[in-house]
Amino acid sequence: MHGEVVVTSVVEVLARLDEKANPANLDGMARYGMTVDRRLGVAVPEMRRLAKEIGPDHALALDLWATGIAEARMVAGMIAVPDLLTASELESWVGDLDSWDVCDQLCMNLLERSSVARDMIDEWSRRDEEFVRRAAFALIACLAWHDKQAPDEVFLDYLPLIVRGSTDDRNYVKKAVSWALRTIGKRSRALNSAAIATAREIRQLDSRAARWIAADVLRELESEKTIARLKT
Repeated sequence: MHGEVVVTSVVEVLARLDEKANPANLDGMARYGMTVDRRLGVAVPEMRRLAKEIGPDHALALDLWATGIAEARMVAGMIAVPDLLTASELESWVGDLDSWDVCDQLCMNLLERSSVARDMIDEWSRRDEEFVRRAAFALIACLAWHDKQAPDEVFLDYLPLIVRGSTDDRNYVKKAVSWALRTIGKRSRALNSAAIATAREIRQLDSRAARWIAADVLRELESEKTIARLKT
């Protein structure tokens, strides 16, 4: 296109993000639990437009992630190439996570398309770090949401991980556990029944987090709206 600026360096990406930054957004982001340290205040649609303009660029993605800036890291997840993502890069990125939105954007934009990441779900679900563990369950939720070709058996295998993770009372873990189970339960009638049974099992655990998750899941999966959608 005439006059199009090709974005090829970290400096250029950061300059473009600065153009779209609105520091006034940071207070609202903080109220929603996003970490605002090293954040510019750029809306996700703006990041998506920039990432589309850049196109896949794995080397640039690695450099952007290294800046530590939240928006640069989200753009990194949007332009990184799943097949080029190594186990060491993956482990480094997930270990760096410190905000739920960066975690979730990374899962839905990159990790759900990476076989290396899928293989890490069980291990991450056992790790102590809050956002590493969140990544495990957020990735399950993203796969249940987007991978339309995956058989039900894939998600049935995740249910024991969800039961095990349901007693973690840290806010960003328990919300991801609920998200994972609710999304599985909306894929098919069979998975709805299995997810409801799992939620009822979780409800019996001696854990306030587990009871919260069970109530959150059952409220949605047993709703008339969900049941009606699964019958169509």
